Parts: sequence; C-alpha cells; structure tokens
Amino acid sequence: MDNEVSPDKFMLRPEAMLCFDLYATHHAVGQVYQPLLAGLGLTYPQYLVMIVLWEMDGITVGDLGARLDLTSSTLTPLIKRLESQGLVLRQRDTRDERKVRVRLTATGRDLEAAARHIPDCVAEAFGLPQARLEEVHALLGQLRRALKAHAGSRPA
Repeated sequence: MDNEVSPDKFMLRPEAMLCFDLYATHHAVGQVYQPLLAGLGLTYPQYLVMIVLWEMDGITVGDLGARLDLTSSTLTPLIKRLESQGLVLRQRDTRDERKVRVRLTATGRDLEAAARHIPDCVAEAFGLPQARLEEVHALLGQLRRALKAHAGSRPA
C-alpha cells in the first residue's frame, strides 16, 4: 500500500486552521494569566467577573452573564466560589425578587488594587505595540460577532 497522499487531496492540518490558532493562542494567554492570578486566588473566569464588579458593583447575575457571554449554569458556580472566598455577596433585588445582585465585599474591593498590574503584564507578554494590540482586539471582536450571528442564523 502506498502511504503517499496525492497532491490534489485536501489535507486538514491544525497549523493551517484559524480555529487552531485561536485555540492555541487562548491556551497561551491562559499560561500568562495563571501565575498572575494565582497570587490573587482567582481563576481567569473569576477575574473577569471581578473586573465587571469593580466597574459595576451590584450588577444583576443576568446582566453579568450577558456582559461576559456566560450562561447562568456557568456563572453561578463562579459567583458561589467568589462568595466562599469572601469577595462577593449575592442578594435578592429589593425591587424584583426574581433578580439576584452581586455586590463586592470590602475584601473584593481591596483586591482591585492588587490586580492593577495584570493588564500591563499581559499586554507586555503579547509583544506588540499598543496600536497593533488595539487592531487585533477590534478584529477579534469583529470575528466573534460574525461567528455569533452565523451560529444564531442556522437552524437547529
């Protein structure tokens, strides 16, 4: 049997796939964040929740999920873990008991100062000038929106 592949036959290789580039880059970014966040006792998804709360303390779980594009089944365990660490509190909304608000504790607020260096460290790890990082960020946002629109337009 001949193990050679004819030149006209399509060969799928991870290195030739954009989705692999995104996956591998996501993994590499995680490796940069991990030691930075370990000192804070946070995972990357928990860090994202905290970033939103540092900006919008008291946001509802639903709005937090929409902001981070996370489902309730993913977000609830993250919030519970942050609550067990003493960083946040969950409270029923006084005007609408169906909603739960997430509020920072004093410890959670204080953690922001300890995390201030992280964005600069990560930006430096990318090894690109700020203008180029902004271009990449805009392009990735465009790709994400296009993919979401495409996925939403397909029949189940």
